[in-house]
Amino acid sequence: MYHRFFHTVITNKILIVSCMMMFFMFNLSAQDYSNKKVVELCRKATEAMNAKNFEKAENYLKKAIKLDSTFADIYVIQGDIYNFSLKSELAADNYEKAIRYSNKPKPILYFITAEEEVKCARYARAKANYLSYLEKIDDHSPLLKDVDKGLKICDFAIGAMSNPVAFEPVNMGFNINSDFDEYLPALVADESEIIFTVMRPRDEHTICNFCDMEEDFYASVKIGEEWQPRFLLEYPLNSGYNEGAQCISPDGHYLFFTLCNTDFGNGSCDLYWSKRIGNRWSRPRNFDAPVNTKFWESQPSISPDGKTIYFVSNRPGGVGKMDLWKTEMTDEGVFSVPENLGPTINTEDDDSAPFIHADGRTLYFVSNGHIGMGGRDIFFSTRTDTGWTKPVNLGYPINSSADEINLLINASGTTAYFSSDKDGGFGGQDLYYFTLDEQLRPTPVTYMKGRVYDDRTKQPLKATIELVDLKDNKVITSTYSDPVTGEFLACILTGTNVLLNVSHPYYPFYSENFQIEANYTEIDPYLKDIPLRRPEIGETFVLRNVFFDFDQSILKDESFVELDKLVDYLNSNTNIKIELGGHTDNQGSVEYNRILSLERAKAVYNYLINKGISANRLTFEGYGMSKPIATNDTEPGKALNRRTEFKIVSY
Repeated sequence: MYHRFFHTVITNKILIVSCMMMFFMFNLSAQDYSNKKVVELCRKATEAMNAKNFEKAENYLKKAIKLDSTFADIYVIQGDIYNFSLKSELAADNYEKAIRYSNKPKPILYFITAEEEVKCARYARAKANYLSYLEKIDDHSPLLKDVDKGLKICDFAIGAMSNPVAFEPVNMGFNINSDFDEYLPALVADESEIIFTVMRPRDEHTICNFCDMEEDFYASVKIGEEWQPRFLLEYPLNSGYNEGAQCISPDGHYLFFTLCNTDFGNGSCDLYWSKRIGNRWSRPRNFDAPVNTKFWESQPSISPDGKTIYFVSNRPGGVGKMDLWKTEMTDEGVFSVPENLGPTINTEDDDSAPFIHADGRTLYFVSNGHIGMGGRDIFFSTRTDTGWTKPVNLGYPINSSADEINLLINASGTTAYFSSDKDGGFGGQDLYYFTLDEQLRPTPVTYMKGRVYDDRTKQPLKATIELVDLKDNKVITSTYSDPVTGEFLACILTGTNVLLNVSHPYYPFYSENFQIEANYTEIDPYLKDIPLRRPEIGETFVLRNVFFDFDQSILKDESFVELDKLVDYLNSNTNIKIELGGHTDNQGSVEYNRILSLERAKAVYNYLINKGISANRLTFEGYGMSKPIATNDTEPGKALNRRTEFKIVSY
């Protein structure tokens, strides 16, 4: 989570300080210098610094400067103090002075100076100091790998700053932000609701004994274009523990999040999930093994298929320190053995904060292992049939020499949300949004939104909703309608030929197909209410996603998804018997169309038999052009008349 994430950064800084301590002691003892008073003041300053009494150390250094303002070791110690205090610009200034006043600077001083200059975006100076270090050492230095990376960072950053991307962040305002830290936003697909983490001082309800701060979930809803005043999510989601680093499924039904520092978890931080029914969230449940371990698991992000969850862990078996992993929710609350995303994504350093876009294939994440601006930068990669593409840095000024935390992109790919402690906010980390540069956008996604209900009683129904890409028969989105309201929301990639299937154990399923690119865009969602009809003897249901080539009776592969749904329905309702009917338009003779429709109905019959449906539950008939459901005077009407149906014979 947020506080743990930054603990890692501080720890790395302390290691650098320790390195500088050793350098100073060696430099001081090796230097031939006659002013004993200055040497003594520097020794006392060093002792005070080691005791973390920086004010006392600086007082000694001020006295030393008055005696000799050109003694290099004064500025080494002062640089170390600023280094420890995370003030890179001041640290670099003092190290530069140390280089200038040294008769023969130690090579390590060039390296440390370059490292600090990278952190305050002085890339040209940093590059010069890295090169000076290389000139003064042999080929066996243990820092050669770090220098090589530093030079690549400098070259990348200089180029990125010369070619900035569009970036005009806007604070989300006082209804969202406060003088506390707000970060890690999560959106539902239609951007009607945002959930985010707030870090506030502990209170009487805080359970964690050693935590000075507590993290909780807050939310806001959007009415029109305005975010309403935020509100604290109720128990059981929020407790006296630290909850945060969350994502909400695109349909808004599930919240996946991180819970830390409990006395009942598997490790320091574990993944949890909660389900929303109506307006209430269920009691959070631990992912448990094999996902959660005694190590650190955090920062989940769910794919629009409703099954694939990306997360961060420092568990063994990875590529680096913190890696990105994924798991599949095979059933509600049941998760597969996590799979590492591999060396294209993960590095030997830290890779974290995954966000899988609603297109299901564009992954944004934070890394200090891939070459960037010097700190933790945001990258994106696209999943293809052969794996992940090489990560792309989002560029300057989205990324800077500081640490970027995370990024969230809306479904249409046009707007990004992030947190920052930049000047001009309400205090601490605030939430911001900005229009994402076109070259950094994922595939646009729109959404289908509606309500499922009983056609006769109008009562809401909980139904399974699947959107399938007919090109490769892969599930794009799997969700369900809310049992209380019947409402659903599902993401759809623009430019996709989609099969919609809505199924319920006791109702014949509803299906249709449509081409999103033709009629709908990322700013024009597909709104549709879906009535389901109970099976009654004599009622017919159109199989809208059963396809044949022109003048043929061989089933096309795109038909199998829908026919398998029919198999599932018949297996769930073993008392139902059906007749399969084939129909055509009015092109051709009556007899020709009767035979063609009969052969097509028989093809479906044979498919069901091969899937294990008993033949005594099935009959088939060809009706040719005798039962049109639309005019044959237009092409759209003819297309509706060319259909395969099933009729309830007995129930």
